[in-house]
Amino acid sequence: MLVTSAELARTAAARGVGLGAFNVVLLEHGEAFVRAAEATGLPVILQLSQNAVKYHGGKLRPLGSALLELAAESSAQVCVHLDHAESVELCQAAVDMGFSSIMYDGSKLPDAQNRASTAEIAAYAHERGVSVEAELGEVGGKDGVHSATARTNPQEAAQFVADTGVDLLAVAVGSSHAMATREAVLDNALISEIKAAVPVPLVLHGSSGVPDAGMVAAIKAGMTKINVSTHLNVVFTEKVRTVLAGDTAIVDPRKYIGPGTNMVQQEVERLLKLYSLQ
Repeated sequence: MLVTSAELARTAAARGVGLGAFNVVLLEHGEAFVRAAEATGLPVILQLSQNAVKYHGGKLRPLGSALLELAAESSAQVCVHLDHAESVELCQAAVDMGFSSIMYDGSKLPDAQNRASTAEIAAYAHERGVSVEAELGEVGGKDGVHSATARTNPQEAAQFVADTGVDLLAVAVGSSHAMATREAVLDNALISEIKAAVPVPLVLHGSSGVPDAGMVAAIKAGMTKINVSTHLNVVFTEKVRTVLAGDTAIVDPRKYIGPGTNMVQQEVERLLKLYSLQ
């Protein structure tokens, strides 16, 4: 069933557990994530980023509609979320399509403009029953703009939420986007400070670089929504390479994409269970 990210995140935060959010590049990713949610009995967020939309010819509707259908037909709680959208128009298009959540990323804008744009988008989405995530403070590694040394100020974060009315807030606490190795060390003391100051669930971007023990500690410190993309791409690609190396005569993509997505499903099942530990 289709649910909002705010609903899922509030429930997870109240229980002190994490909420898995995984990026969809191909339809098979969405199918694997939903199967994992159904197998574990845990909720999941399917994330379609602005970059993924660009990869699909700049068209939101084809893959977005498929993800909404996956959510509608699933027995699991599934949120369909637009991730890291810098375009106001794309955010509005996702809301109008029926996405249950959007993330507006105005972090590259001057602070006042970021707040104003985020508040405007939040009002538009909330009028239509859609959750809104936003970002204050830079999260490392994306497009050369962010630094892994960036840190979110708790009081500034609280004021940003008050000014914009967002439902979830992505914060900078030591993670970095697009890490292919799991070596990041998070600032758990800062996570706890932000959690105490901010009245909405917190989001960790760049989670692929965080090892299991570090992620469990971050969730205990107060992190809720856990975004994972690159790590699953590594899992998928390693399996595809192994299959193709083992049989150079394969030409049917189902024979290598299928095993790749099965490995992704297994890893998502493992991560969902890890995040739900209390």
